Amino acid sequence: MPQPTLTIDGEVEHPTTISFSDLAAIAPEFQVPDVSVIDPKRKGGAVTLAGLLALVRPKAGAKYLTLHALRDDFHASIPLDSVSDRAVVIYRLGTEPLPESAGGPLRFFIPDFAACHTSEVDECANVKFVDRIELSTERGYDNRPHDAAEHAELHEREKS
Repeated sequence: MPQPTLTIDGEVEHPTTISFSDLAAIAPEFQVPDVSVIDPKRKGGAVTLAGLLALVRPKAGAKYLTLHALRDDFHASIPLDSVSDRAVVIYRLGTEPLPESAGGPLRFFIPDFAACHTSEVDECANVKFVDRIELSTERGYDNRPHDAAEHAELHEREKS
């Protein structure tokens, strides 16, 4: 089975595609060995968004981060400054890739998303099955629900 990969591109100096083993090799200061210490409802190991950004070096004009999950055609675009120092990418459970049942193989997670103090960062910005992060000067493609009814419908579809 091929390793899951994460592509980071757009307004960055060094666009890259990172594998599971590349994520595991990121410097220890950017690793979160147990995400349950930041959210008791979560399990697994993660790498900080700050660590990923250090690899690709965002250009000065990068203002938005768009998360793409082709598996379920879900996309969310959020202000980069709101999450750059708090978000993580959960990529493993033990020594294996994060299982799909937990939103893997890669799941973007913003601990305490409400503390971001922006309406653009909500629970749906915690994107499962992420395979690409795109940085841009303006808001990118975003197909998150716009109201409570759409949000409820999305979660009902996920159950079936």
